[in-house]
Formats: sequence, structure tokens, C-alpha cells
Amino acid sequence: MNTTIQTDYHASIVVPGASRRAAEAISQVSSWWKENTTGDTKKTGDVFLVPFGETWVRFKITENVPGKRIRWFVLDCNLHWLNNNKEWNDTEILWEISSVGDSTRIDMTHIGLVPDIECFEDCNKGWNHFIKVSLYKLLTEGRGEPDRKS
Repeated sequence: MNTTIQTDYHASIVVPGASRRAAEAISQVSSWWKENTTGDTKKTGDVFLVPFGETWVRFKITENVPGKRIRWFVLDCNLHWLNNNKEWNDTEILWEISSVGDSTRIDMTHIGLVPDIECFEDCNKGWNHFIKVSLYKLLTEGRGEPDRKS
């Protein structure tokens, strides 16, 4: 019997400093993911839009436990290059933040972004860059590498 285990996309980074600082950086979406993000990105109930030309994603922050956990819910999206351009709808981004000595570990899980969906390979590459490179650089060098295209 061959069973396939579906696992949600997950990335983890460890950065120097306090967990509250990490949570603040995550909330600075335009500094590490997409430069022209609109809306509020800090507290529970905030709604924000991350636009990539024809592609866009609208999130609602459904949980924010300062320095510990942040949850974003996808209200709507247009992933124009996919057959199902609404593939991210009803998925969630879960940020878990924990102290590790003098450092902070950030675990990001995109709940619903699993290997059997069309977006997985491209979205996996994108998330890897924006979490493991851009967010990491924002926290370690003071400047991320957000997408700057319209």
C-alpha cells in the first residue's frame, strides 16, 4: 500500500535578537515581500493586499499574539498564471515565533499549500526566497529584498 503524506509548505529561520523584533519585521510586509503592499499589516482584524501585477492576494490577520504567533487568512486571490486562479483562497499563513537563547526562531507554514496543487513548485521557490533570504536579511542586515515590480 502506497500512501502519500500531504505536507504544507514550511520554512524556518533563526535570527539574532528578541522575538518581538521578529514579529515587527514580519508585519513590515512591504520591506521583505512586496514593496507596494496596501492596507494595515499589524493587528488582528487588519486586511491587506499584496499585488504582483495581475496576481494579487488579500489577507486578513486573524490572530496576533505579540512575539509568539501571527496568522493570516487568505480572503481572496488572483493567481493569474494558474488554471485555478483562486488556489490560495481559504489557506492560511501561520507564523510561529520562539526564543532560542539570544536568538529567535521563526517558523512559517502556509497551511493548504501542499505538493499536489498546481502552485506548489513555483510558490515553494517564491516563499523560500522571501522568507529565507529577504525576511532573514531584513532581520540581520536591516534591509530585505522585497519584490519591486508593479
